[in-house]
Amino acid sequence: MRTLVIGDHIVKSFGEGDEKRNVLNGVSVEINEGEFVAVMGPSGSGKSTLMFALSGTDGVNDGKIVVDGRDLSEMGENELSDLRRTTMGFVFQQPTMLKNLNVLDNIILPAMRDNRKNVATITKKARALMQRVGIAELEKRDITQVSGGQLQRAGICRALMNNPSIIFGDEPTGALNTTSAQEMMDLFSEINSEGTAIMLVTHDAKVAARTERIMFMRDGTIVSDLRLPKFNGTNMEDRVEKVTVKMRELGI
Repeated sequence: MRTLVIGDHIVKSFGEGDEKRNVLNGVSVEINEGEFVAVMGPSGSGKSTLMFALSGTDGVNDGKIVVDGRDLSEMGENELSDLRRTTMGFVFQQPTMLKNLNVLDNIILPAMRDNRKNVATITKKARALMQRVGIAELEKRDITQVSGGQLQRAGICRALMNNPSIIFGDEPTGALNTTSAQEMMDLFSEINSEGTAIMLVTHDAKVAARTERIMFMRDGTIVSDLRLPKFNGTNMEDRVEKVTVKMRELGI
């Protein structure tokens, strides 16, 4: 299996002088094609910082990051932007949508930069994705006229528009109720089964238990890397128990 993302001894600091502190302390990690990964840890442990570093969204102070064979340190801002747009998808706790565009237009926006002459094709794909995630009837609605769960589904559609190799999610179920969160994880599992790697930052043991690999962080380092068998739809309680036991062991 090919390694898709490599982080080698990543250091990320914030502040200056006596106020300077490392949020990532020499973290090394690899994510392979098609992996389904969660990152857990207490607030301030470096979970989101690691995700932003690996995706090239935020720079690092030291270390090396390679995505799809490309060293991020050798790329300019425009190249990084292109790489994120074509290779990665992003789903956040609160999707960032433009208020002056309806749901459909927000979804197709990332794909328009390289395909302005193929609006019909892009729109057809967006509608197919909306149908797949159950929001086909919402395409003309303003983003203020849909629920949080529906907005997250739109965010997934947008993340999938450019056929990314990996999707990064920062607490994507954090603002959802239990039913909507479960439906979101069903979608992520389906997307992952088709070959897209997924890395989710989460505090929720039930979310992490749906993945196949969980990296636990504390004080800017990865303190444990738990592997789980593929979720089969019936072994959820056992998986959650394994995650919670490991959290207790690590004091997380």
